[in-house]
Amino acid sequence: MPFRTSIMTNPGLPFPAQQYGDDVRIVQVQDKTIALVGTAHLSRQSIDLVERIISQERPDTVCIELDHRRYQTLSQPKSWENLDLKQLIRKKQLSTLLVSLILAAYQKRLGGQMGVMPGTELLTAAQTAEALGIPVLLCDRDVRITLRRAWRNTPWFKKGYLLAALVASFFEKPELDEEKLAAMRKQDVLAELMEELGASLPHTKKALIDERDLYMAEHIKQASGQRIVAVVGAGHLEGICRVIGTDHSAALAEITTVRPVSRSWKALAWLIPLGIILALVATGFRHGAEQFKANAIYWTLVNGIPAALGAIAARAHPATIATALVGAPFSSLTPLIGVGYICAFVQVVFCPPLVREFEQIQNDISSFSGWWRNRLLRVFLVFLLSSLGSVLGTFLGGYRIFNTLLS
Repeated sequence: MPFRTSIMTNPGLPFPAQQYGDDVRIVQVQDKTIALVGTAHLSRQSIDLVERIISQERPDTVCIELDHRRYQTLSQPKSWENLDLKQLIRKKQLSTLLVSLILAAYQKRLGGQMGVMPGTELLTAAQTAEALGIPVLLCDRDVRITLRRAWRNTPWFKKGYLLAALVASFFEKPELDEEKLAAMRKQDVLAELMEELGASLPHTKKALIDERDLYMAEHIKQASGQRIVAVVGAGHLEGICRVIGTDHSAALAEITTVRPVSRSWKALAWLIPLGIILALVATGFRHGAEQFKANAIYWTLVNGIPAALGAIAARAHPATIATALVGAPFSSLTPLIGVGYICAFVQVVFCPPLVREFEQIQNDISSFSGWWRNRLLRVFLVFLLSSLGSVLGTFLGGYRIFNTLLS
């Protein structure tokens, strides 16, 4: 059901939009007057704007484009001290953490050149509101759900393109002249990035931008009071204005859910190792015990050795290397947990990251040597390289077993 909504730009209304420029849109939704403030996450002007509009207008509530996790990261820079890597590994969330670190490092490098750290204007909005006794509402969706939905919604044949874009951002050294700096102050950096990818990855953009526009619009409308200031990235301004006048509350349940892996994919994940086991047993019946033994030994070595070499390449702890060697042949026969997660857990136990390495993570992530120097990044290397070795071994071992069976 549509709400009564209008965009207001005339002076003399509850929020005088013309006083604040084009970055502020005034929206009337039923009995609420909402000032949508579009910011660039790397702009000193945006910091000044949000501080000025909140201080002058004294709204009933200030909404901010943050979820609780991102707000904690901004407001408590040392919250990483409470990061439980072992728990993250148990929950298979290493990939989500890695993507978050990549994006944060990319923005931090840009922020270093512009003299403003990413998200400073959002934190300023919260601090200004709290100093004035104004309630703050964090209106963005959980970043973990956003990243997982973006990955799940991306077609499998385009996941490689997305990964390539992320890998390229590891080592990109953006050189910004005054013209580029001026342009970036007027727009949201990540929104610009997603607009560029939107044509090739529409499903990914939908999860990262469009769904969040809808989510934030619904939560802004639910904010208490009649005069609301909502501080959001400039890339979300048009989208929120477009959807805020319609009731989309029924869609919230769907866009805050990460769909589990389909039954067909789960069945396939079990069929592959089951097929290898059955083929190995059938080889023994058809060609004798010696051939069964030879294939079993080959499977063990062709899985264990590449996984161990991957761990060695990551400069893993000896216990981690041994775990890769022994664990890969068995973990390859079950989809429940891969050898990469097992090795990452062992690496954290025997070689836990140091405090200073958490502090240096966003600098080290942008250099090749940093990945081996920083113990936290080395955990990711152990996970990735041992997994890659195990996948290679599974392919070679499966080919050998089926080829022997059919010969």
